[in-house]
Amino acid sequence: MRYVLEIAYDGTHYHGWQSQLNGTTVQEALEGELAKILGTKTNIMGCGRTDAGVHASHFILHFDYDKELPQRFLFRMNQMLPSDIAIYDAFEVEENFHSRFSAKYRKYVYKTHFRKNPFQEGGSLFLFQMPEIDKMNAACQLLMKQDDFASFCKRNADGKTTNCDLMLAEWKKVQYGFEFHVKANRFLRNMVRALVGTLLDVGYGNISLDQLEKIVQDKKRSSSGKSVAAKGLYLEEIGYNWDEYRK
Repeated sequence: MRYVLEIAYDGTHYHGWQSQLNGTTVQEALEGELAKILGTKTNIMGCGRTDAGVHASHFILHFDYDKELPQRFLFRMNQMLPSDIAIYDAFEVEENFHSRFSAKYRKYVYKTHFRKNPFQEGGSLFLFQMPEIDKMNAACQLLMKQDDFASFCKRNADGKTTNCDLMLAEWKKVQYGFEFHVKANRFLRNMVRALVGTLLDVGYGNISLDQLEKIVQDKKRSSSGKSVAAKGLYLEEIGYNWDEYRK
């Protein structure tokens, strides 16, 4: 049987989602506790790979297990996991469901603040200057017309194409800060953080819309702005056709 877990995590103390040799990851923490409760080593597949320090307020994973989940599964898992990882739901799905490849879209939010706040330090980027949000949103409209985002991803990134269907790109003003909301069918490695850094340069007047157009056409990461810190980035939503997959 195939099961789905809906989780959230604060990525501050993790080297990203995917298991690796050089640091503790969210996947590693979950698989360790899952093995204790299920009594067998269980590999889990996540909906994507968040980088070191990136957070997720909504993350989907799946795993296969040939029995019903144990009683009080959610309670027991949440008791055993560290406080910066939470499981919100667990349910059975059709065996053709795949947390990564069945996703229709992904949505990220990047959080910034411009009034010093000790309670936001670990989860938001402090802006020393106030960017012009109208300029940044004009740049977002330009980006919405593009389909190749090679200028905003690391070289040797996974995947054979740098094309993405950008469904939403918008800056919103919140109390004492700005948030960047972006939604697409897929994202390239480091893409959101590179987009935010470049758009902030537009907001500061360092890059014009004409220059942004040229940056996109260059298809070179060196042409765009610097990547912003991971701490402000949140995977906020993964879209699926649950009517098709959920039992």
